[in-house]
Amino acid sequence: MLPGPVNTIAGVTEPHEPAPTLSHRSAVALVFGSSAAVLVVEIVALRLLAPYLGLTLETSTLVIGIALAAIALGSWGGGRVADQTDPQRLLGPALGISGAVVALTPALLRTVAETSPGLLMLAALLTIMVPGTLLSAVTPIATKLRLDSLERTGTVVGQLSGIGTLGAIVGTVVTGFVLISRVPVSTILLGLGAALVLAALPLLWRARSRSGAAAMAVAVGAGGLAALAAPGGCQVETTYHCANVVASSGDTRTLVLDNLQHSAVDLDDPTYLEFEYIRAMASVADTAFPEGEAIDAYHLGAGGLTMPRYLAAERPGTRSVVSEIDGGVVRINRQQLGMDDVPGLDVRVEDGRTGLRRIADGSRDLVVGDAFGGVSVPWHLTTREALSEVRRVLRPDGVYVANLIDYGDQAFARAEVTTMRTVFDNVLVLGQPRDVGLDPAAGPDGGNLVVVASDRPLDRQAIQAGLDRRGTGWTAQDEAGTRAWTGDAQVLTDDYAPVDQLLQPYRSAS
Repeated sequence: MLPGPVNTIAGVTEPHEPAPTLSHRSAVALVFGSSAAVLVVEIVALRLLAPYLGLTLETSTLVIGIALAAIALGSWGGGRVADQTDPQRLLGPALGISGAVVALTPALLRTVAETSPGLLMLAALLTIMVPGTLLSAVTPIATKLRLDSLERTGTVVGQLSGIGTLGAIVGTVVTGFVLISRVPVSTILLGLGAALVLAALPLLWRARSRSGAAAMAVAVGAGGLAALAAPGGCQVETTYHCANVVASSGDTRTLVLDNLQHSAVDLDDPTYLEFEYIRAMASVADTAFPEGEAIDAYHLGAGGLTMPRYLAAERPGTRSVVSEIDGGVVRINRQQLGMDDVPGLDVRVEDGRTGLRRIADGSRDLVVGDAFGGVSVPWHLTTREALSEVRRVLRPDGVYVANLIDYGDQAFARAEVTTMRTVFDNVLVLGQPRDVGLDPAAGPDGGNLVVVASDRPLDRQAIQAGLDRRGTGWTAQDEAGTRAWTGDAQVLTDDYAPVDQLLQPYRSAS
């Protein structure tokens, strides 16, 4: 083998250090962009899975764990392969294949979730792991291409590692604070996939892999078409929900959030109450306060604003303040469900717990809790401390009424009722007889329960009459029965509230 070029210094010959084969700017752009893309995929995947798995601790842990495993595997594998193969030939495929998979992700996950839900976890694993691993391999590959001297190893590795971390931070912040609230998740992933493939094209072209470049571009186009045809799409993708408004008979509109019917609204008749649980809540309000008397109400969660509409119609002069964390749900109410026509209504886009702290002491006759969905529950609204805040804002004869959803052994519902009993003097549970312990032979079927809590005595017979009059088929369990039904369920606190572990969000298959 012929010797390489040499430097001659004071009669001593030394081999030339090879020049970097990747420019500094190119390395920075590749490492920054690929690291940002990994976090975009992670956050958006969590949003894609939420309608089917819930926005729970387990779902978040699953997605974060897969993403971290992909980063570890890509960093280790990318460095190893870069030492064994010409690293210049690796960058294009890593970016291009990642882009193709990312573009196909919305259609793949939604199709699997709707048609083969048992395979959803595997699909999630693949759609996060494959691009995450390949994109994480870019940093060690770029580092290998930038190294021109052993004396600069620490500098090059440290700089690119820092740039990668900065890219991950920017990807996280931009996705969480900007993209998710303004752009549909399918569009985010299609756009990211297209950007990755575009970045790969010159690298693939230089490596004479033109057929590969064409195939990846086709995959992005196919992903776009498949996303349009895939089941489970949304009319509106809000920050927290996949939302649809479904028109039914007359002027009735049903608000569907993450495949769960949340509210049914008759635009011409605000007293129309379709769902049993909302009829139960209305029965509580009817019996708790004199007929037609205006009250001051506070609502945790908006849904379709069914309860504020009802109170405004049945109790003219009622003032309702609503805390709803999802601005997209508020926009739907304004644009499609006639929110601005409801008198005395003040809707605030804010977290319920922080909104609750802004309500003055002893200023509310009624607090309505309707922020608990079927597949996810904001745990910080379930705790003893949160319920103490509810009690603080109620007047001495005020009433708290909350909708709970649970199945199976109803461990979450029983824990929440137990927690209420540590805060309020009187607590009643309303529901189907088998679900509130009145038909133990049948066992609970699960679904909606309504819990009523107050420091004043609750008129169970009047509430039961209201339930019967509205044809709910529900029973108001007495306080002794409520204590027996809750059993030894745990108390939920800010320090310990394993709501995601207690909750069973679906009815068991029979």
